[in-house]
Amino acid sequence: MKRREFLTLLGGAAAWPLSARAQQTAMPVIGYLHFASLRPPFASQLDAFRRGLTESGYVEGHNVAIEYRWGEGRYDRLPTLAADLVGRRVDILAAIGPPCARAAKNATSTIPIVFTVGTDPIADGLIDNLARPGGNLTGVSILAVDLTLKRFEVLSELVPQARVIALLVNPNNANPWIGDVQEAARVKGIQLEIMKASTESEIDAAFAVLVQRHAEALLIGDDVFFTSRHEQLVALASRYSVPVIERWREFAISGGLVSYGPSLADASRLAGAYTARVLRGEKPAELPVQQSTKIELVINLKTANELGIDVPPTLLARADEVVE
Repeated sequence: MKRREFLTLLGGAAAWPLSARAQQTAMPVIGYLHFASLRPPFASQLDAFRRGLTESGYVEGHNVAIEYRWGEGRYDRLPTLAADLVGRRVDILAAIGPPCARAAKNATSTIPIVFTVGTDPIADGLIDNLARPGGNLTGVSILAVDLTLKRFEVLSELVPQARVIALLVNPNNANPWIGDVQEAARVKGIQLEIMKASTESEIDAAFAVLVQRHAEALLIGDDVFFTSRHEQLVALASRYSVPVIERWREFAISGGLVSYGPSLADASRLAGAYTARVLRGEKPAELPVQQSTKIELVINLKTANELGIDVPPTLLARADEVVE
């Protein structure tokens, strides 16, 4: 055999196993699009999403890959991030939050999308029907927006002497529940002070104004921007010694007084499991939107003691978790 023919044969023999091995190790890719950043509470949300995948037989780095894109709280970046994931030809998009779901839908009509939203996906224009979504989207809807009034009731139980309570809202988003909270405050004889903030500096300013208006407690309105700033909110609540209630468990765990709202972990685990089902070949159009209905009341007793608040035994008995 001639030397050139031998080298050619040798090279082909070496290349063939590499090619075959590359095909064998090829794995599906999930594009994970999130409106915020990889920090609490969203790090635990991602852990729960991975857990849903793992429970369904998909382990990151073993038989599935994940491409991450974080919006860092800037919604204007989401369309570009979604288009980037589509351009990379991911097999499925996991869109976390309504802005991400809308950006993903606008970016592709063919790549499957599994969303996690705290709003009505039909009203948001994501799908036409909860039972049979149609198109390329399905996912998990979190029971979130309708709980603002309940949070007001919980806060009133914790500070029954409060005659002025502030409500922090994001003026850039619709807040349809404001009227309900105003009516509940009127019935209780409480003056409701509505504060507005859509930036970090405006949150700082809102707390300063809150003190000037002699507000004795603060209710954080439902908004993903506030969720992304929960560390800032905890720090300000401590600085100004103001009892504050927010919706996500991580707020109370990290030092806030109380949280009452849906479980991000439960919703994310369900979304991970749904993503696995789509990877196995099920069509989003035929997968009904799931609703995560797990609600958590978390009370931080250490913070309550620092604020001089005696938590009613009836409220403690209802708590899903107490931080001591």
